[in-house]
Amino acid sequence: MSSMEATRSKTYDMAYIAIFAVLMAICSWISIPMAVPFTLQTFGVFMAVGVLGGKRGSLAVLIYILLGAIGVPVFAGFSGGIGVILNTTGGYIVGFLFSALVMWGMEALLGRKPVIQIISMVVGLIVCYALGTAWFMVVYARNTGAVGLGTVLGWCVIPFIIPDLVKIALAFVLSRKIRKYVSFQ
Repeated sequence: MSSMEATRSKTYDMAYIAIFAVLMAICSWISIPMAVPFTLQTFGVFMAVGVLGGKRGSLAVLIYILLGAIGVPVFAGFSGGIGVILNTTGGYIVGFLFSALVMWGMEALLGRKPVIQIISMVVGLIVCYALGTAWFMVVYARNTGAVGLGTVLGWCVIPFIIPDLVKIALAFVLSRKIRKYVSFQ
């Protein structure tokens, strides 16, 4: 690859990464009203890794989190700032990066076969739930008092399992279709 082609490839990579960081912000602003409202943030994470692959997708997630950390209102409810990350639900935001990294690792080890992609999204979601739940319990205990695991799972995980599995299915189907039109060198 010539240096001009390499520069063009890096430019495309940066543009795709930026587009997916913005997509995650847009997804975080969309709130679906249910008994427990939910956003499409995890859908954005799954789409980023599904379309861009592990490395580029993880970078898009990292940029999204960094933008929010410095105060750009990219998180749910048009919020931003380090205070959001340090709050009870901040562990789920940090968990998005670990989800992407897990998906990248599984992609690197096992390839991009459809079944592997679906499994990696589910495992990534479980990692996000685990990190977010532990974080929630620590911050909640520090600010309010101890809370049981069952209670936190009832607040933060159980109501979101079915919507998140639907997001995984949609992200899987859409990312496979979109990836056909995205070229990487």
